[in-house]
Amino acid sequence: MLDFDTAQARLAARGRTPAGHETLRLDALNGRVLAEDITARLDLPPADNSAMDGYALRAADAVTPGAVLPIQQRCFAGQAPDPLQSGQATRLFTGSVIPAGADTIVMQEDCREDDGRVAILTPPATGQHIRRRGEDMRAGQIVLPRGTRLAAGQLAVLASQGYDRAAVFPRLTVGILTTGDELVPPGHPLPPAAIYNSNAPMLASLCHGLGTAAPVLRHARDDAQATRQALTELTAACDLVLSVGGASVGEKDLVKPAIEALGGTLDLWRVRMKPGKPVALAELNDRPVVCLPGNPVSAFAVFTLLVSPLLRGLQGRRDVLPPVRRGILDTPRPVGGDRDDFLRIQAVQAQDGQGLPRLIPHTQQSSGALSSLAWAHGLARIPAGARLESGAEVDWMTLSDWLS
Repeated sequence: MLDFDTAQARLAARGRTPAGHETLRLDALNGRVLAEDITARLDLPPADNSAMDGYALRAADAVTPGAVLPIQQRCFAGQAPDPLQSGQATRLFTGSVIPAGADTIVMQEDCREDDGRVAILTPPATGQHIRRRGEDMRAGQIVLPRGTRLAAGQLAVLASQGYDRAAVFPRLTVGILTTGDELVPPGHPLPPAAIYNSNAPMLASLCHGLGTAAPVLRHARDDAQATRQALTELTAACDLVLSVGGASVGEKDLVKPAIEALGGTLDLWRVRMKPGKPVALAELNDRPVVCLPGNPVSAFAVFTLLVSPLLRGLQGRRDVLPPVRRGILDTPRPVGGDRDDFLRIQAVQAQDGQGLPRLIPHTQQSSGALSSLAWAHGLARIPAGARLESGAEVDWMTLSDWLS
């Protein structure tokens, strides 16, 4: 069997950055991936400014508690202040430009104003409550590197530098092929021995969460021609194809022979992981095709841990492998086996917020326990060959990190 880390590295390595890009306006950039570095056009803040509502003055003029200074000017954000005269103060508000000659801000709570004069109740420290020019960003600095996925914080940076558009990689299109005579679309009557197709909406949602275009869905019954036709259509229309089930060697496992009949190459793996042992990576029409196990829990785990790094690479992202966290296993019985076991867990942080979280496994860890997917916060890794008891420190992958 192929060890988990090797399988993950092989799939991640296939995530080749797109060659082209498109330029979109600011309001269309959310969720997209930058195709070029973004350089600061100006210093931010563009000038020294006040971090508080208060008074600008020279600290040397207020070394005595209760010092009283005349107020020479009231200056709001967006107004240019006059130079500060010795022995006086300027009334400022958050964001106001610091007048030339002032070296400190005293917040209004430490002052008492009366009849055009201000008493400084607490002697200030030089430089307090001043935001310095360029302390956040400097003109010429790369503030958003190529490969960054854009969200609210990144869009704020773009706007703060005057960018109303940016170059981004094309949105990735994923094709999803489910197979099997036993699968019925939700909402339809369920014949005897049939089951509803949960893989298609699950995988479509996972792709959407990672910022792809709307996935292209196909379902093929257990028919060789239908399987070949679906693969032909999906590889023509999509950048990445995910097939679910049908890639093993049973009589009705038709995906593998269909890929080979269409001239594709396929590397079938047995990965040392649980759930999700059978995985395949194929190349068809110069498109990667990943064959996932048909069990929905296994497909979910393989997508999260093996496919999402590949998908991020195909999107052009810089960071394809999210962080792996640490936690303390909290289990009523020893866990582990001959494969890397990825337990569906909830993470519970101590009330004081200190230390590592407790990782509590779902009571049902079988690959048929679909409800555990809706319950889980993440997947805790129990290394192959280990037998761990409660209190062991282990790696875990949060779904919020790995599926975004």
